[in-house]
Amino acid sequence: MHNNLTDCEEGDGGPNSQGDVTSKESSPFINSSTSDVEKSQQYDGKNMALFEEEMDTSPMVSSLLSSLANYSNLTQGSKEHEEAENNEEARKKTVQAPRMGTIMGVYLPCMQNILGVILFLRMTWLVGIGGVFGTFTIVFMCCSTTMLTAISMSAIATNGVVPAGGSYYMISRSLGPEFGGAVGICFYLGTTFAGAMYILGCIEILLIYIVPAAAIFKMEGLEGAEAEAALLNNMRVYGTIVLSLMALVVFVGVKYVNKLALVFLACVILSILAVYAGVIKTSFDPPDFPVCVLGNRTLVSKGFDICAKTIERGNATVTTKLWRAFCDSEFLNATCDEYFSSNNVSQIQGIPGITSGIMAENLFSTFMEKNSILEKRGIPAVLDPEAPETNTNRYVLADITSFFTLLVGIYFPSVTGIMAGSNRSGDLQDAQKSIPIGTILAITTTSIIYMSSVILFGACVDGVVLRDKFGEGVNGNLVIGTLAWPSPWVIVFGSFFSTCGAGLQSLTGAPRLLQAIARDGIIPFLRVFGHGKANGEPTWALLLTACICEIGILIASLDAVAPILSMFFLMCYMFVNLACALQTLLRTPNWRPRFKFYHWALSLLGMSLCLTLMFLCSWYYAIVAMVIASCIYKYIEFCGAEKEWGDGIRGISLSAARYALMRLEEGPPHTKNWRPQIMVLMSLDAEQNIEQPRLLSLTSQLKAGKGLTIVGACVEGTYLNNQPQAQEGDQSLRKLMEVEKVKGFSQVVISSNLRDATSHLIQAGGLGGLRHNTVLVSFPKNWKQAEERHRCRNFIEVIRETTAAHLALLVPKNISAYPSNGERFTEGHIDVWWIVHDGGMLMLLPFLLRQHKVWRKCKIRIFTVAQMDDNSIQMKKDLMTFLYHLRFDAEVEVVEMHESDISAYTYEKTLMMEQRSQILKEMHLTKNEREREIQSITDVSRGSIRRKNPSNLHPQRSIAEESVGGNGEEKSEEEVQLIQGKNATPTPTSPTSPSAPTPAAMSPGEEVQMTWTDDTEKPNNPAVANPENIKDMFNMKPEWENLNQSNVRRMHHAQKLNEVIVKKSQEAKLVLLNMPGPPKNRTGEENYMEFLEVLTEGLNRVLLVRGGGREVITIYS
Repeated sequence: MHNNLTDCEEGDGGPNSQGDVTSKESSPFINSSTSDVEKSQQYDGKNMALFEEEMDTSPMVSSLLSSLANYSNLTQGSKEHEEAENNEEARKKTVQAPRMGTIMGVYLPCMQNILGVILFLRMTWLVGIGGVFGTFTIVFMCCSTTMLTAISMSAIATNGVVPAGGSYYMISRSLGPEFGGAVGICFYLGTTFAGAMYILGCIEILLIYIVPAAAIFKMEGLEGAEAEAALLNNMRVYGTIVLSLMALVVFVGVKYVNKLALVFLACVILSILAVYAGVIKTSFDPPDFPVCVLGNRTLVSKGFDICAKTIERGNATVTTKLWRAFCDSEFLNATCDEYFSSNNVSQIQGIPGITSGIMAENLFSTFMEKNSILEKRGIPAVLDPEAPETNTNRYVLADITSFFTLLVGIYFPSVTGIMAGSNRSGDLQDAQKSIPIGTILAITTTSIIYMSSVILFGACVDGVVLRDKFGEGVNGNLVIGTLAWPSPWVIVFGSFFSTCGAGLQSLTGAPRLLQAIARDGIIPFLRVFGHGKANGEPTWALLLTACICEIGILIASLDAVAPILSMFFLMCYMFVNLACALQTLLRTPNWRPRFKFYHWALSLLGMSLCLTLMFLCSWYYAIVAMVIASCIYKYIEFCGAEKEWGDGIRGISLSAARYALMRLEEGPPHTKNWRPQIMVLMSLDAEQNIEQPRLLSLTSQLKAGKGLTIVGACVEGTYLNNQPQAQEGDQSLRKLMEVEKVKGFSQVVISSNLRDATSHLIQAGGLGGLRHNTVLVSFPKNWKQAEERHRCRNFIEVIRETTAAHLALLVPKNISAYPSNGERFTEGHIDVWWIVHDGGMLMLLPFLLRQHKVWRKCKIRIFTVAQMDDNSIQMKKDLMTFLYHLRFDAEVEVVEMHESDISAYTYEKTLMMEQRSQILKEMHLTKNEREREIQSITDVSRGSIRRKNPSNLHPQRSIAEESVGGNGEEKSEEEVQLIQGKNATPTPTSPTSPSAPTPAAMSPGEEVQMTWTDDTEKPNNPAVANPENIKDMFNMKPEWENLNQSNVRRMHHAQKLNEVIVKKSQEAKLVLLNMPGPPKNRTGEENYMEFLEVLTEGLNRVLLVRGGGREVITIYS
């Protein structure tokens, strides 16, 4: 219960977190510094004696509740909050309690941020171009998006205490550091470009409507592109100046910005009230705003004073300035422009009033091409289609090509700003109550203003005036100002101060957002921006913000900047909706918002609307924004953001994993999908270090990051006593897995003995349908030494258990000679000795190895063994056809093994093996004595072999020189017959022969009991005479006739097969070989290991393979 309270109330703000997140959040309510004496005194008389030993981790409820009641947010932000909690001095300071309520803290800031530059400078133009229907649709879509986002945001903001940090804090703690960082940067860029947009709006109002004479680049007499370039250059120069001044104000003191905020908001509200007052006035007294039209073309009002071609002055007809603008002289007989001569000049009322019925004309869209002339509907005009356009600078022209999606991109920034309340969550008296009410109320208010504006503008103002973006036809007045009462200057100055205030707010908020991201430490290269002045002001972040804002200023066009910030805000809103939907659908236990009016379907709808609007605004900007967010996401992921914020993405991973595991339970994978899911059995030394690290190198080369890998190790002891050693071993495994780039899981099992621990690993590894199907274990090292006998027995038990569990087994011998992941073979062969069919493991493994860069240049050779009665030519053809159907590229060779007499070397080897087994079994010697006896027997036997049959010897290593162990898996058919001893002269079957039963195919009744030493059958008289000069040290007189004949046959076949393999594959980089099965009884285990030694003698790298009893490759697609 305590942990839940801590998680809910604290979020990530534990006192010891400092932005670095651990797997559990530290509690500020625990005092672990008290001594035992103080502790006993502290709890004496409090009826807490039963629990006093646990007080370090579980404090009394009274102290917990006291701390919770006194919990307060600091206004600096989540990171500062954490640092202040840790700082002894900060704890002593009294934090001023937040005082702002819903209206002052959320409602009015949201209103100020939502209502702004677009409403004053572009709304009338949007209505004129898009029509009332089209613009109302755009406004409704955008307002719906922000309302749905506000509902999702309210749910997140009321789910526990949100320290000041706004949307970034909410998203990062809901979706994790990767999404949080990506969306936080997008929100930061959006806020920064919003500052550029407000500054451009401010300059536009200043240069066009207030003091046009202040323009540095004069536009008088310029046409087309030149006039446009001059305007943009003016915007760039003045924009840079204003940006510098605003940045200076923010740097000097934010308190001035905050004090002026209410003044700027009052300007906005007064301006809007003036517009509504003007609309009401038009119903009974429309203002006189005439627009001069030539034919149906709107004329620029600056070029004339009287809207007429000629006027009567006395008894004479006098030409006007308008005449002189279109004719070559002021006389009546002058040559004039053809369109001017053919059409009359007329005057229309720009604002006919709400009762005029002009709404019908403005209902539908009028999209225009760039530089097309603004025309009045319903007025006839005489136009020669073939006549060239002249004097176009006298008409009002469209400055950009307009279309529906452009209007969406330009309008959407006017509904942003809904996060203003949540950004101030640290200043609110009751954030969980104020944020939902204030934000939703502000969006409702502004939505009503916007929607009513669309209708009222369409009902009051003529279309040519609405489409006149800069008011050129109405004496350069701001179009919305022409509608205002009592004066257009109310709107002009109101909008000017509004844009200045909004720009200052953006330059104030954006650096703090960047500082919060930087101090969270999730994006390493941004850490420098977390520093600031002594009072916490983000100096470096402000500098970067000003530089990015300058990019928007240099673009210089308000219509071009608006879609850019639309992208970033829409991206942010989309992830707010995603966060709420995820938390709701996953039903996270900690998801308990106080705001109850939310639903996952609303959040998903909001997310879909955001995505739709992104591509409606500008598909290429949308792609760029997504690429930026993706790059930041991958960068944070690559840098390894060691944060755990209990995010929803982890919840998705858990849900997806559960679903996938349930699907895997439906049945085993098809042969086409089969791949080795490997359980690697590692051994640890006394210091819990890995003994055979090359096992993981081989695993990495086999897996290449695909499928399941479980790296297991065993610790001997009890769980209570040996848990620290197990944790050390697990850390060693994880470090080595990271070095070798093995993607998988580590697992350390503690048991009273290693044999049981290994068995537990094999049985319990994996989960549900995601279990290992292959075991990789090293061949036991120095197994002939007495102190290593337990490793030998464990190894054989692993083989038995994997066979019983129908798991494949891989046993690399000489594992230290295997290549590391950094090595490269530039040539060489991987040789496969296919003795029995084991389901295709021998074929699949070299293919998988060659996918890795270590083995990529090696070629595959496949050898199979033919007996006297086999057609080796046909076997080779069949094998080549089989490989062709498997799509494997490999050389094929069929090796013929002829019958031969059993050599003296074989007898001596068998004799030596049985003597050692018998001595170890019967003599109860100490370890040192046992080693000496084994060595004596070895030396005597070797001397006998050299005397008896030197010609049959091939290079051998002494028993004392036995080398490293390995792992392995499959059973060769010839070895099965060698082991079973079914025939005196066994015949290995060809791989294509259907008559050769594999162990998995035989029924229990048909299985041959594999007895290794207790064979009572008397051997036939061998062809080689019995040696009489061999005497062992115990005066036993072993004779070849008394040897177990079954063991002699196995030794003979192992030696013959080894000769063939060494002859063909001694230079191979790797030899894969079927692994014979172990004895069913326990008496022949040492003999079994000796057979494996003989079989693999003289080979550098051998991978023994046993199949799992199922087909793992198929010729079908």
